Amino acid sequence: MNILLTHAAQLLTLRGDRGWPEPRRGAQLRELGIIEDGAVLIAGGKVVAAGKTDEVARQELATNVEEIDCSHNVVLPGFVDSHTHPAFTAPRLIDFEKRIAGATYEEIAAAGGGIRASLGGVRESSQDELASHIVGALNEMADHGTATAEAKTGYGLNLEAEIKSLVAIRQAAEQWPGTVVPTLLGAHVVPPEYRENPDEYVRVVCETMIPAAAEHSLADFVDVFCERGAFTMEQARQILGCAVEHGLGVRAHVCQLAPAALEPLLAFNPASLDHMDFVSDEDIAILAKTDTVATLLPAANYFLGLASFPPARKLIDAGVAVALATDYNPGTAPTASMPFVLSLACTHMQMSPAEAITAATYNGACALRLQDRKGSLEPGKDADIAIFDADDYRELAYWFGVNRCRGTLLRGIRH
Repeated sequence: MNILLTHAAQLLTLRGDRGWPEPRRGAQLRELGIIEDGAVLIAGGKVVAAGKTDEVARQELATNVEEIDCSHNVVLPGFVDSHTHPAFTAPRLIDFEKRIAGATYEEIAAAGGGIRASLGGVRESSQDELASHIVGALNEMADHGTATAEAKTGYGLNLEAEIKSLVAIRQAAEQWPGTVVPTLLGAHVVPPEYRENPDEYVRVVCETMIPAAAEHSLADFVDVFCERGAFTMEQARQILGCAVEHGLGVRAHVCQLAPAALEPLLAFNPASLDHMDFVSDEDIAILAKTDTVATLLPAANYFLGLASFPPARKLIDAGVAVALATDYNPGTAPTASMPFVLSLACTHMQMSPAEAITAATYNGACALRLQDRKGSLEPGKDADIAIFDADDYRELAYWFGVNRCRGTLLRGIRH
């Protein structure tokens, strides 16, 4: 049966004043395409029409429908969470306590905590156990309005465990009606068994993991953590170059803990560069001339207790395309809530509520190169829709610590 959402206090179509095939930047981030007393007609999991209720209700397909009254609700595209790490088995509570006691991220990692602390659980778990955890995470994301999520590996760090993680992500995606974008992050950190020979581990990633993921169509992207304590720029270039040779998209964690030159990475046309806390003014100017999205992850800064946050205002004012994501992971961002990320973006990064919403929907889709199907409510696009208990879109970032998402439609299926 077709679905008709009616009488939304505000329908955010994200159409703007013209169609954009590329990421939105500058003033475009503030164009939400707001329609009061709005309606959306859905058929076959796709948006058929979006506009005023009295106009959409007259559509031929608007008869014999399941109607959802959205009075006193804000209706918008489902969030696109373009950076998550759900392939793990347990929280890292020892890390949490050590950090409270004053240990830094790098001190925790040097003591055997951090990313390496998650290896045992993933390596020892069955594929079904891992998939079950991922499904739980995806459902929690949907509870908060997310309809599309990128899902990284990165807690197995050997061929068997990384491929198992990718297969578990695919298994979870088959059980969840939303959209999952799998990413191979075998290059998260160097595992303990290669600590003395990191270049040999890079060879393993390039010669075994990436070819296996490509051969079996298990990943859309390859990611690398290019950072002190993880992988050097030269190692990152080897890994991304190998990914491109195997027909996979690329993205990277970079400038989270220290500055790094972006040009060597931009040579591979990455869909997204993520974190970007210490990006230089020179690289901001270069990035503004590309379609690579800067994905900002303020929940990690919050959970790590950092005083500084990613320089969203500087990036936006310079013309860089900015997205927001949760960074959902067991060590530095254990949250599935995109509305919480919107709140952080507004209160700690000086983004306006409109900019934050666009960054969490349309530009998030661009960070996954899915803007032809996701990120706005337009005829022909997937019916990914979040309904919030609010009269004004600014409330999405205003309220925090509570979940005001009334419901989410995942390709037209009610969650």
